[in-house]
Amino acid sequence: MKLFNKESYKDNRRALRKRMTPAEIALWTMIKGRQLNGERFLRQYSVGAYIVDFYCPKYGLAIELDGEPHFDEDNINKDKQRTKYLLSVGVRVLRFENFEVFDYPQRTLDEIEKYLYSGEIPENLLL
Repeated sequence: MKLFNKESYKDNRRALRKRMTPAEIALWTMIKGRQLNGERFLRQYSVGAYIVDFYCPKYGLAIELDGEPHFDEDNINKDKQRTKYLLSVGVRVLRFENFEVFDYPQRTLDEIEKYLYSGEIPENLLL
């Protein structure tokens, strides 16, 4: 069974790329075209039944940007389940709140770089 970028999710991935949030557009502008240390990132990449905002296949690192809808209890629990699944298939997840991309772009890139090469799971995601 194919786990990554299933064909059945292709239309959904394409639609999400066309409706990227302002924070997703801002981060994509900083990491696309191998701008971050020559590493390749993909946007709206599917892993199992989930579509992550950004993914670096070489290092198995997903990047998720969270806005207001992610902060209610129901969505927090959904995000925990999603992260638990991704970790179970070997994908580490790095989460940022949208404002971090805008207010602290260099810090955001530094954090991505730190976890990209370390192989560590960010402490705030340990379940």
